[in-house]
Amino acid sequence: MIMARHLFSFINKMKIRWKMLVVILPLVVVPIFVLGGLIGYIATEQAYQGITATSKADLDHMASFTLDLLDSHYRQFQVYRQDKKKIVQQEMRSLVDLAYTLINEQQRQLNEGKISLKAAQQAARNSLKNVSIGSSGYLFAIDTDGMLQVHPALEGKNVIDAQDKDGRFFIREMIEQSLEVEPSEVSFTIYPWRNEELGDKQPREKIVAFRYCPRWDWVVAAGGYLDETYEDPMFEQSAMKTLAQQIKSKKVGKTGYIFCMDSSGTLTIHPDAEGRNISNARDSEYRPFIAEMLEQKNGWIRYPWRNQGESKERMKIVRYRYFEPWDWIVAVGSYEEEFYQAANELKWRIATHVFLLPLFIGLISAALVFLAAKVLTDPIHEMITVIRRVKQGRLDEQVPVETHDELGELAIAFNRMTRMLRKNKEMEAALAQQGKMASLGVLSSGVAHEINNPLGVILGYAGYLEKKIPEDDPNYTFINEIKRESKRCKKIVQDLLSYARTPKPVLETTDMNRLLRQIIDFAGNHTDLYHIKIVQELSQHLPSVPADGDQLRQVAINLLLNAGAAMPDGGEIRVSTILDEDHYIRIEVADNGEGIPEENLEKIFEPFFTTKARGTGLGLAITKQIIDMHQGEMYIDSQIGVGTTVVIRLPLVREEY
Repeated sequence: MIMARHLFSFINKMKIRWKMLVVILPLVVVPIFVLGGLIGYIATEQAYQGITATSKADLDHMASFTLDLLDSHYRQFQVYRQDKKKIVQQEMRSLVDLAYTLINEQQRQLNEGKISLKAAQQAARNSLKNVSIGSSGYLFAIDTDGMLQVHPALEGKNVIDAQDKDGRFFIREMIEQSLEVEPSEVSFTIYPWRNEELGDKQPREKIVAFRYCPRWDWVVAAGGYLDETYEDPMFEQSAMKTLAQQIKSKKVGKTGYIFCMDSSGTLTIHPDAEGRNISNARDSEYRPFIAEMLEQKNGWIRYPWRNQGESKERMKIVRYRYFEPWDWIVAVGSYEEEFYQAANELKWRIATHVFLLPLFIGLISAALVFLAAKVLTDPIHEMITVIRRVKQGRLDEQVPVETHDELGELAIAFNRMTRMLRKNKEMEAALAQQGKMASLGVLSSGVAHEINNPLGVILGYAGYLEKKIPEDDPNYTFINEIKRESKRCKKIVQDLLSYARTPKPVLETTDMNRLLRQIIDFAGNHTDLYHIKIVQELSQHLPSVPADGDQLRQVAINLLLNAGAAMPDGGEIRVSTILDEDHYIRIEVADNGEGIPEENLEKIFEPFFTTKARGTGLGLAITKQIIDMHQGEMYIDSQIGVGTTVVIRLPLVREEY
């Protein structure tokens, strides 16, 4: 009792997965050892008796499998040729109908008196000769007397007595057949023909579609060779090669294989002797076993055979069957010793497995039990991890819901709780933001009056000086800069007043490179950037973008001034543009200044957040707002002591909401 109590106490201190392993594993492994011995004995006897019959059945199965492959290949190509033939006939029918339409069009112009009969027929000839079929097919026309009215090479020649290879007057038959059917009906004929001009050494089958045109007494025809239309020797050879490779890849036992031969004894498919005639082959007892197979065509044969390099012959058994469509014999052979070797090996293998299998299953069972425990406990560990993060204030964390059991319900309830907490926190932040906005509105309203009055005076004097100074005066440019920047100051004040109302940009087609060059030239004369070197890396082929130029000038100036402020002892600002692959213009402003601490990166765009002694914290907030209103993206990458890179992406095409 004391030992049992200590044992249970030890188990209770374990984690859940180890408890499951200790309790369940003995219940699985012990019965397996008992049952394994009994099953092993019975399996040994049954397997040894059936393996020989099974191996022989495998030979027959492999022979049937090979026959099925050959039959499938044969049938597929029959269907392929029939389908291709229908398609080609339909195409040739369409070409004949097209030729008939061309002739009717010329006849219509003839009827309207626009052209003469001779001109109409000549126009039809020119049109028909421009049509080609395959690599050597063409359209032609003959009258009912056999005179070629349209032909690429023999136009004007009478071919009424032309004969094909078999002595058939195919031209006469075409004319007679076209006159017997309705003019709208297209007929077909096939005849052997050897074209010496194409270098044909043997006649090839030619297919011709034709139709009678009674108005001109023409038989319009489209002809082409079968091997250029629906026969594809190269494709068939490639498919046959693939089939042969598939058959040769099938191994029978360790050394057996499948081979095929025709009725003359020539090997059509063989691992290493294709094309060789073995009709006179004899086994080690000089028995003509191949001749016997060719004579019987279907059956079993057993014969002694010694391969080159072997000291003695071995008995070989072959199952052979006949494939009638190609007049082939399919044979599957293997050595008999491989049959019995497998049976002997199986006896010892089963005896070994009787001892090893329970051990192996025990290990697998332990792994499965451990896996089951892991499946049950991992969600708990994940939930504990998320709870710890939420406890640290990361309310955006969610527990993955991957099951529909009690743990899944618990995860859903916990996620619902964190969402409610996050929503409450967001509401608090929104209320705080609204307070800031209200303060900003009050502040802006008071400041706007004080700023706009001096700006009005500046603009008035600048306008006065602009009228007094000629345009070729060097100071004229400075007066323009004063006016433009004063106007922009007034617009900035207005933006501050309307920040809470989210100002909408006035979009115009804008050349970003040109705008950035203007801002960089202006920044070069700014007192805060005298000690800064500005490097331009602007893409030469940057497309224009729909944008508010004044707002983007404000963005660029803010970024340049911020970068300059980060380098009080001097440094370099790199301004670059490039077109991203997703149709966005990418603008980068990079400095090698002090960098931004990581804890400030998340707050950098918040209104009134600033690390400067005299800053208002509105610069980047307004900049981010402007980019958002342009449907763009803005983010900052910074490292302390290395520098800061501000990336802005503006879309070339805006989405309409």
